[in-house]
Amino acid sequence: MNSKEFIEHLEELNINWNDEKIKKLDIYYNYLIDYNSHTNLTSITEEKAVYLKHFYDSLTITKLINLNTITNVLDIGTGAGFPGVVLKIFYPHLVITLLDSNNKKTKFLNNLINQLELTGVTVVNDRSEKYVKEKREHFDLVTSRAVAKLQILSELSLPFVKLGGLFIPLKGEVTTELITSKGTIKKLGGKIEKIESFLLPIENSRRTLIKIKKIMITKSEYPRSFDKILKKPLENN
Repeated sequence: MNSKEFIEHLEELNINWNDEKIKKLDIYYNYLIDYNSHTNLTSITEEKAVYLKHFYDSLTITKLINLNTITNVLDIGTGAGFPGVVLKIFYPHLVITLLDSNNKKTKFLNNLINQLELTGVTVVNDRSEKYVKEKREHFDLVTSRAVAKLQILSELSLPFVKLGGLFIPLKGEVTTELITSKGTIKKLGGKIEKIESFLLPIENSRRTLIKIKKIMITKSEYPRSFDKILKKPLENN
């Protein structure tokens, strides 16, 4: 996806863009590639692929939510800043928390935030099940991209979502994951409101967005420790 194609698809998503935002993406890309030369952040490095599979893909969340209507966003397992940093560039009003347990990645993110001169962004180097003690039921929106299976990710994410807020994971093909996760999501106080499945432009790979609304407070016993989540998925308890 070249820059012209990227802009055309932004317009199809009804996302406002200007030269400053596009320039920030250019800075982002160049710094990502430079940093990736000595610290592994992504296996996708070709410019057209980054614009398609990282930048554009991050923004597809707007198919399910009007980001102008929310404020506080948590990006769990953000890695090199996807989708959180990209969302911040195009929706500057958002107050974004980027959460990742990998110190090398959070160091990159802090440097990136300075490079892009972004404000209202907090980088947290911690595990979800520990950080939730500080920010339980706090965020309007929690999102995550390519982190874990939905059953596991739901237990790590839904406790962060405020009552009435949303958890929207960005996934690939999830037919099996949806079947095994419905009980988990319900037990955590969530309800699946909508599933949006589509093909990524140009390469036509499958993407799925899941809109999960927080309709009940999550019991304080969740999330459990990560090893317990892995060994005994919640739905099977």
